[in-house]
Amino acid sequence: MAASQKAIDNANRLRYIRALERFHKGMISYLMNTPELTSKGLNKKIENSVKLLKRIDEIDLYKGELKDLQTLVKKMISYKDSEEDVENIKEELLHSSNQLDKDKNAKRYKKDKHSNSMFDEWD
Repeated sequence: MAASQKAIDNANRLRYIRALERFHKGMISYLMNTPELTSKGLNKKIENSVKLLKRIDEIDLYKGELKDLQTLVKKMISYKDSEEDVENIKEELLHSSNQLDKDKNAKRYKKDKHSNSMFDEWD
């Protein structure tokens, strides 16, 4: 029995999302853990990571946080062969990554006890 087109599309979408997350995680890990960060090393890391990302077809993403992840990855790729200072690039990318994580966590860990609507029925 062959898989339906919807299942194939969903599998390709998940593969693309995982590749984006892998690219993001690898770049952030490299930026945080490299003691002597150079533009040559950064360019090499971006180039190797892009090779893995190019294997997978780009798919349109509609969910907000996934779209933000996609734009962050494209931003990271755009810094390849940049004339900007490596420390400024590192600072900018880490800040953007932290904002992305902050947005994800804000949606996940919202507690009902902090909303005022929970107590409306008590009046």
